Amino acid sequence: MPLTAADTDFANRLDAALPAGTIGRAEARHLEEPRGRYAGQAGLLARPRTAEEVATLVKHAAEARVAVVPYGGGTGLVGGQVAPDGPAPLILSLGRMNAVREVYADENVIVAEAGVILSDVQQAAADAGLLFPLSLAAQGTARIGGNLATNAGGTGVLRYGNARDLCLGLEAVLPDGQIWHGLSRLRKNNTGYDLRHLLIGSEGTLGIITAAALKLFARPATRGTALFQVKDPQAALSLLGLARAHFGEMVSAFELMHRQGFDFLRETLPNVRLPFEDQPEWCVLIELGLAEGMNPASSLERLFEAAMEAGLSRDGLIAQSEREADDFWAIRENIPEGNRRIGSVSSHDISVPLGAIPEFITRGAETIAGLGDFRINCFGHVGDGNLHYNVFPQPGRSRADHENQRDAIKRAVHDLVHALGGSVSAEHGVGRLKVDDLERYSDPAKMSAMRAIKAALDPHGIMNPGAVLRAP
Repeated sequence: MPLTAADTDFANRLDAALPAGTIGRAEARHLEEPRGRYAGQAGLLARPRTAEEVATLVKHAAEARVAVVPYGGGTGLVGGQVAPDGPAPLILSLGRMNAVREVYADENVIVAEAGVILSDVQQAAADAGLLFPLSLAAQGTARIGGNLATNAGGTGVLRYGNARDLCLGLEAVLPDGQIWHGLSRLRKNNTGYDLRHLLIGSEGTLGIITAAALKLFARPATRGTALFQVKDPQAALSLLGLARAHFGEMVSAFELMHRQGFDFLRETLPNVRLPFEDQPEWCVLIELGLAEGMNPASSLERLFEAAMEAGLSRDGLIAQSEREADDFWAIRENIPEGNRRIGSVSSHDISVPLGAIPEFITRGAETIAGLGDFRINCFGHVGDGNLHYNVFPQPGRSRADHENQRDAIKRAVHDLVHALGGSVSAEHGVGRLKVDDLERYSDPAKMSAMRAIKAALDPHGIMNPGAVLRAP
């Protein structure tokens, strides 16, 4: 049976079943996504307050065959939060489900509803003297349910893992309207299939996450932050190995940045303080989370001396205060905004094995040069193999001038990534943007299993249709 529109009769049934003010019309912000590639349809907007209300909404949608599109903070970069095609959907906003239910400080666990903004989870952990380490540029807007639904990454993956690695249990509403009460705080629970890991990263196509039990960590006693110039990506990779040899798992972040990113910041965000008078071709931002009694500045000085001796770095800056450390991080965190203001022809969130990073960057530049005259800004979380590889027009031209080349550029980059054993979606998810890529590069057995799981859990195809898997 085909999907039907969320029409007036459907809205009236929902109004009768739910508290006043739950059902309304979608606002403009619910129909947009940051890159402007998709425009959603103006369907109904539901703003539930409890998991039970979410269950009621999904049950009615299943009975009426109305598509359900979950909406968190709207920060997703692959179009998973908007439905541009098909009958008008029910847009389900989790924004009212924004309570931190409990902090179990002795267990290093926090239980938060899906609509809690990521920075508020971080603050609740900090108030308890603990750390929730998921950190990304949109943390002041992104909501934890969306972070889990897309298995978000960010700058702390090197030490703490992706969102998946930070979750102990979930509460979720399944496509038939059942509530799965899986908010376990257990570290070991070996009782059959792990639905938690099935729902994390499913982007709302298998159910709606309504709350999560999340891991917390001891806060490092001190942090050390530095910018080291390196001659090339291979030197950066060797420096990472050197840092791990010195500090083990105390290396919290290791970010690679190219001169093009600094140039874009100078052009578009002149208030961002750039640290070097002559910007290096490549540099790395290193952060250490150190134990009690360790001095950040002297620790990083020893690392720099070792890097100099090994021929890996010729210059660097070590933050002497929290203000300087924040200034260094402001550079990295503003690079995406600088990119946005320039306007990329094609942006890529990719990962390759660590050892393949230098080859990818070299061959990628050669590949793009063969397609035309472009600028490349390559930066990212080199410690976990995740690079943001973005292609831009030359000055005086805009991305619109190269729109007819966008698909060819994306295909060439993704073909190279695949050939090197990498992934064309490292941390942003598949959404609607990469459905073709998932089909092109994934193992056929994996695709068959994914379609079978989708059909079994969501036989009517109401859950975020067209995201991750092509709608039938």
